[in-house]
This record gives sequence, structure tokens and C-alpha cells, in this order.
Amino acid sequence: MGHGRTPRDASRRGGPDLARRAGRRGRSLSDDGSPMDDLTLIDLDQPRRGYRKFISCWLRRRGGEAYVVDPGPASTIPHLTSELRRLGVTRLDRILLTHIHLDHGGGAGHLAAAFPEARVVVWEEAARHLVDPQRLWEGSLQVLRDLAPLFGRPLPLPADRIDPPSSLTPLGIRTFHTPGHAPHHQCYLDDGTLFVGEAAGMTCPTRGGAPYLRPATPPRFHLPTALRSLDLLLALEPAPARLAWGHHGLNSEPARFLGAAREQLLTWTATLDGLRATHGPAWTPQLQAAALRRLADVDPWFATFADLEDDLREREADFLRNTLEGMLG
Repeated sequence: MGHGRTPRDASRRGGPDLARRAGRRGRSLSDDGSPMDDLTLIDLDQPRRGYRKFISCWLRRRGGEAYVVDPGPASTIPHLTSELRRLGVTRLDRILLTHIHLDHGGGAGHLAAAFPEARVVVWEEAARHLVDPQRLWEGSLQVLRDLAPLFGRPLPLPADRIDPPSSLTPLGIRTFHTPGHAPHHQCYLDDGTLFVGEAAGMTCPTRGGAPYLRPATPPRFHLPTALRSLDLLLALEPAPARLAWGHHGLNSEPARFLGAAREQLLTWTATLDGLRATHGPAWTPQLQAAALRRLADVDPWFATFADLEDDLREREADFLRNTLEGMLG
């Protein structure tokens, strides 16, 4: 892959997922996995087999204020609210969204109702879908199929509760428009932590501790746009010290993982282009099976798919269809 070390090498340095031991209860973590005061991962496990160690909601406390990044789906807002209260959060100042897909921002309206002082920050062009989420819901039913009801329906958010990304500038939080996974996707950089959403795909722990990495490319994916976004993140100065993933956890090798995500997009699209000749231009179960076999040979970051726990592998097989359909166009 051209990054000097294989995914397995990372496991000997503390692993890619420093939050793997957090479980469902919120836990503050530093770069080496030890407790810290300002950044807490709250796992949002879903009531379906394999939907654990999957959705990360991040709580950040700074200067007497508190904000969360990606509150997750509506289905787990009661759990999130309970965890925030348990962690001593009585006032939530901001809800930052990397994007509005149900598993990241679907619960924004519900959480804002629970914390009426909270301001919601989202890319301007996506704000209307928070105010009136009907089209977002209908599109989610099409793309996510039976997952949409599992995640729950978004609650409309009053327009006067929404702020643009520029509102974070006085706080020293930098915002970067990173389309690719979604046209309105954005990342946040705060005190060395890059909240990357799904701009770099998703990762999760394996049985052996080596990282698993997969592109997150739902339909309407545009490769050049996604590559430009990753190039933007790779060029940040000063470089971030750690990545806080939407899926899932924390790691302290941002340049390595962002570079791997970029190369992985190129590898996967080239592999699928080669399979079109024999399998046709559209997704089929046969094309997916052939793609998985081939990708396990050419992509060491995806070869660890075989090392996932059984239920996580089943979940990933579900999402691979969306990834492949997006790349196939």
C-alpha cells in the first residue's frame, strides 16, 4: 500500500482504535488510551446483531462549555441523553454534525429538544433538511432500506436553532468542507483532534488487533471529489494529532490512516473497473462476491475483514453493498 507498515504493525503501537475498550458507557481517552478530561467517546450500539463498536458520538468539554459531534440516530438519543447526564453534562452548548445521514445526525432534533440551549452546527446547504427532514427520511428509506426504521425518524429542528460553520471560528474550532461521502460533509479540527466523520471511511477492531479499513461510498459517490477532500485533510497545518472517527473510535496516526483511505479509494475503484467486463456495470451478489475475493488479495487494510468477529463481519457485509453500489455509479 506504500505506507511503510502493514495494518498489523499498527496493533503493536496501541492499535488504531484507542477507544475499543470504552463499551457502551462513555469513557474519556487520550492518545495512548488513558483517561483524559476533555474528550469522551459514547458508543451508540443499535439493537441489531453486529451493530456495536460502530457509531461514535464524541463529547468534548472545553473552557466551561460542552459540545457533541454527531449525536447519532434518533433511536439511541435516550441512551445518549442518559450518558450525558451521567457524565455531568447539564448544559450542552453545541451539537456539531459532520453530515446529516441518519446514523450521524438523525437524532439532532431529538437531542436539541432535550437540551434547549444547544445550537446545531451543520453545512449551510444541509440545514433545510434538518428543518424539514421529509426528503431526508424518504431518501434514507431508499438507500438504507430496513436500517432506516431501525435508526428512527428525524425530528424537525427549528431553523433558529441552526448555526453555520463560521460560528465556530471565534472558539478556535476549524471547519473543513469535505464532500465525497456526502456533498455536505464537513470535518472539525479542535486542539489537535480531527473529527473526521466518514471522510476517510470506517474502521473497527479485529480479533488480532490489526485495523480494518473500508471506504464509505454510498450511491452518488464521486471519486475526484472524495480524493480532493482527503488531500485537504492530509495537507492541514499544523497536522492533527489524532483522528476521532464516526465509525469508530480514536487513533493517533492521522497521516497514515488518511493516506491509506486515499489509496484504498483508488484500489477499490480500479478493482471494480476490472470486474465490470465480466459482471456488468451494476451491483449483483455475484459481483460483490468476486469483488470481496479480489480486494482481500490486493488491499491489506481490507484483508483483515476475515479477522473481524462474526457479528461485525455480518454487519460489514451489509454495508459493503452500499459501498460497491456507490463506486459503480
